[in-house]
Amino acid sequence: MSPDANTATPAQEPAAGTIPKPPVARREPVEYVLHGDRRVDHYAWLRHKENPEVMAYLQAENSYTDAMLKPTETFQEKLYQEMLGRILQTDLSVPYSLRGYLYFTRTAEGKQYPFHCRRRDGEGSAEELLLDLNLFAEGHSFLGLGCLEVSEDNGLLAYSTDTTGFRQFTLEMKDLRTGTIFPERVERVTSVAWASDNRTLFYTVEDETTKRSHRLYRHVLGATEPDPLLFEEIDERFRIEIHRTRSGAFLLLTIASHTASEVRFLRAGQPTGEFRLISPREDNHEYYADHHGGPAPNANDGVFYIRTNSGGRTFRLVTAPVSEAGRESWREIIPHRPDVMLAAAEAFRNHLVLFEREGGLPHLRIVDLTAVAPNVLAASHRIEFAEPAYNASIGENPEFDTSQVRFQYESLVTPRSIFDYDVCTRERRLRKQQPVLGGYDPAQYVSERLHAAAPDGTRVPLSIVRRRDTPRDGSAPLLLYGYGSYGISVPVNFSSHRLSLLDRGVIYVVAHVRGGGELGKPWHDVGRMKQKRNTFTDFIGAAEYLIAERYTTPEKLVIEGGSAGGLLMGAVANMRPDLFRMVISHVPFVDVLNTMLDASLPLTVAEYEEWGNPQIAEDYFYMKSWCPYTNLERKPYPAMLVKTGLNDSQVMYWEPAKYLAKMRTLKTDSNPLLLKINMGAGHGGASGRYDYLREMALDCAFFLAHLGVKE
Repeated sequence: MSPDANTATPAQEPAAGTIPKPPVARREPVEYVLHGDRRVDHYAWLRHKENPEVMAYLQAENSYTDAMLKPTETFQEKLYQEMLGRILQTDLSVPYSLRGYLYFTRTAEGKQYPFHCRRRDGEGSAEELLLDLNLFAEGHSFLGLGCLEVSEDNGLLAYSTDTTGFRQFTLEMKDLRTGTIFPERVERVTSVAWASDNRTLFYTVEDETTKRSHRLYRHVLGATEPDPLLFEEIDERFRIEIHRTRSGAFLLLTIASHTASEVRFLRAGQPTGEFRLISPREDNHEYYADHHGGPAPNANDGVFYIRTNSGGRTFRLVTAPVSEAGRESWREIIPHRPDVMLAAAEAFRNHLVLFEREGGLPHLRIVDLTAVAPNVLAASHRIEFAEPAYNASIGENPEFDTSQVRFQYESLVTPRSIFDYDVCTRERRLRKQQPVLGGYDPAQYVSERLHAAAPDGTRVPLSIVRRRDTPRDGSAPLLLYGYGSYGISVPVNFSSHRLSLLDRGVIYVVAHVRGGGELGKPWHDVGRMKQKRNTFTDFIGAAEYLIAERYTTPEKLVIEGGSAGGLLMGAVANMRPDLFRMVISHVPFVDVLNTMLDASLPLTVAEYEEWGNPQIAEDYFYMKSWCPYTNLERKPYPAMLVKTGLNDSQVMYWEPAKYLAKMRTLKTDSNPLLLKINMGAGHGGASGRYDYLREMALDCAFFLAHLGVKE
């Protein structure tokens, strides 16, 4: 293929027994000069979605990928049926209680989306259908549910849906007593909360261009005048969100960037009142609040529990009276602990539930607010978990006055399990474990937690699962997953779909690299901005460790990541293409430099605190040194399957499209390079559960067939 090609050519329909030819993107040089540095981008034209030539090129990429994967179609169908066969297609979620009702979802065989339902909390009560998402999805290839909030009198439902995949949600309201949907509709809604008068709804909306949640409005049902604007955030680093506290007493408006935040509060019974500020924002200070105390006539009733990093990066817990919530009134009850990240604190009538991270693992701590103890930690205990690697999280707990805490537990070998925990007796009751049909036996699998050494000596946690009979002699294929950005922790989750890989001898590993949140904010700090390269070298170190320990070899090592994890895939493929046989990259953020130079795109300005601001010369040259698209060069690359969505609002479709177009002009090998575009979805891929399974089956078939694993 000539790097000087200047016209777009479609994928050619292959003759029997021939290899299809990939499409060739037209080259149209666009020159950029900044900080004295000149760059030329030949594929900037691909961002013009309205251009028929762009759409034709994307369709040609899909046709080429389909042609290349046609020999795997039978295998894809076999994998799909395997995955589907493990799922209980007609099922019920565990109901949660709220104000005398039990809320739950149910699925029905053949239906892509769940039904959202409730029934009164009493024997023999009838089911009420709140929303049938299958009806909303009719005529659309995508359906996403955003908000779902019931008013205090249980009679009104506020909900939002997206039918594009662009995460652009439309708010509607329904009278649950009559089934009537109100005529009001609001576009681009990001969060909602009911006041306690059962007629006033607060909602936030996003900017049309940048998709930054930035304005707060108040709506009264039936009102004909425009909704009043209550708050507008003008700093483009910050986003806003409204919610009502579990106590029911307050509405909290949280305004946050990646490094700072502030909280404003309003009594839920005074919807026309003014929001008050807890403490003004400060650079590099994050704090988040919850309220303790029930509704009462006195607006000064109760206290705020405030999680703050003012005393250290892993956060501490303080309280402040509602009447004097400013920082000068904060009283510390749990100090900063350098090795324990206080990631969340949720208040109930007689206890707190703390979500902590320590040693790379999540922990749930119960604090007894009725106990007499020398300090809060002395009146607390953790819920114990025995497996070496697992995921635990706080479940649906909308009731304030309860002694039960619902939590979710799973691991690489234990299916998702819902427990109710009695904070007084410390007894846990399993309410439901995810059914895995077909005779799944967890004893046939082994889960491990190991550590790889990064080049600077940092210990990088690895979560591993394999069949017991899979050999440890270097002969096994291995799938290594990574993310490592925004302080987000990769959960150690169970997947029944993954069994199709494990049962064919594949080892699955998650590398918890720096830039993520597995070891708290400090773990994030050393993998962002000027230390972003640590994310990439951690992942390479993990791969080298797994090879040295004879889990696999470079010839059988496949890597996978999505979004910012796709950035990781692009960076390590540039740095060490010899180390990996194959890359599976979902909605990859690979054109970092160009995107971060365009402040009109969604997320860009807010993410200066994650990647840097390329308008600053020092940031520009550091980002340029690792940007995947910028650093493509003439050399061999692993086989790749890259996936995106045409309506992606987080990572625009043109990033992976440009990335593959450029790589095709440079790669010196014959390894397949495939781009698959979902023309009717966004950042998360297919929304229907059956459509999603088919996407999973395609990925697995590409992976297994390329490695020669038997069907």
